Amino acid sequence: MYVFIEALRSAIAAIRAHRLRSFLTSLGVIIGVASVIAVVSLIQGMSQSISKQFEGLGSNAITISAKNDFKDVLRGKINTLRFEDVEQLRAHVDGIRDLCPVFSPGGGDVRVANNKAFAHVIATTPSYQDVHQRYVQSGRFLSSADETNARRVAVIGSKLVDELHLKGEPLGQFIQYSGEWFKVVGVMETRGELFGMSQDDYLIIPYKTGRSMIGNNQKPNMRINVSSDSATPADEVKRQITAAMRSSHKLKADDKDDFELVASDQLSKSFGEISTMVTMVMGGIVGIALLVGGIGIMNIMLVSVTERTREIGICKAIGARSRDIMLQFLIEAVILALFGGLIGVALGYAIGTGAAALIPNFPTAFVPWWAIAVSLLFSGGVGVVFGVFPASKAAKLDPIEALRYE
Repeated sequence: MYVFIEALRSAIAAIRAHRLRSFLTSLGVIIGVASVIAVVSLIQGMSQSISKQFEGLGSNAITISAKNDFKDVLRGKINTLRFEDVEQLRAHVDGIRDLCPVFSPGGGDVRVANNKAFAHVIATTPSYQDVHQRYVQSGRFLSSADETNARRVAVIGSKLVDELHLKGEPLGQFIQYSGEWFKVVGVMETRGELFGMSQDDYLIIPYKTGRSMIGNNQKPNMRINVSSDSATPADEVKRQITAAMRSSHKLKADDKDDFELVASDQLSKSFGEISTMVTMVMGGIVGIALLVGGIGIMNIMLVSVTERTREIGICKAIGARSRDIMLQFLIEAVILALFGGLIGVALGYAIGTGAAALIPNFPTAFVPWWAIAVSLLFSGGVGVVFGVFPASKAAKLDPIEALRYE
């Protein structure tokens, strides 16, 4: 222990004696670690933001959508869900807590007086709130009476309030869509932007109102969101849904499903895997800078061995062993690398946070603990790997030749 403490003291003294050179030696590691942390913080921040979007669907949510093979699309055969599918599911599937069909009745231009804006128009049922975990900020959501009577009422996103210049209180005002007037009964909570696309420029109208607008001859581009109750196993609910959908579409036993079921936890898991892969690839590419930093440490340490040849000779002459000399130089290399790693972590976090703030509507940067631990361990490893050769060279110096060195 005494030998280690003395070697540590000598290494720190040597670093302090050449502060500028020590900083420049660590600069390569600083840049490498800062690059890794900055990239990881941006990717992980975006990953967390999107994961929260998936969490909003709930762990027991299932989305039913039409399935179209590329070859079928080229032949002009496009599968869609039908309004009858909704009734079939309601009648024949047990264990469904909420059933929420969602489709767009058509074009998205809405207007008030001379003000016009584009909106994502959604026709859905009152259960949309609970299934998607999206709630009103003011007013109310669609009610069962709105749905039953196919009323011309609407709930709008906060961005439409601004774009249509709805002065004062938007509740109770009328907006025009597809030649018809809708009374605004609610304004949804603001969700901001995702990948530069607004999540607040939509118009929600009752499901039956949407059906009456497109008639029975037009096929809706629809998906059905189902939320199962906790008492029924998810696999059993999926089995019943599959059976009901195949019966509704009159598929034979050897026919392939023309629909697909996707659970919300599958989406979250798939995105998590993609995010991890991207993080590893980007971190690996940027991590090459750490190797460059390690080579810089090795070069400076070799120069340091040459400069301190007489010092090494004196140490050996008064009884220092080769391993003591090697330990001193190795510790010096590791300290330089770890010093660079610590500064790099702080600098990388600052760069990531700054970049996220400068990019409009980009999620807040987030640095996971494992990224910090890996960066510091890797930088320490760089110090060991690239410090071994200079340390070994110093330890092998002949004391007589070292004392003669000028």
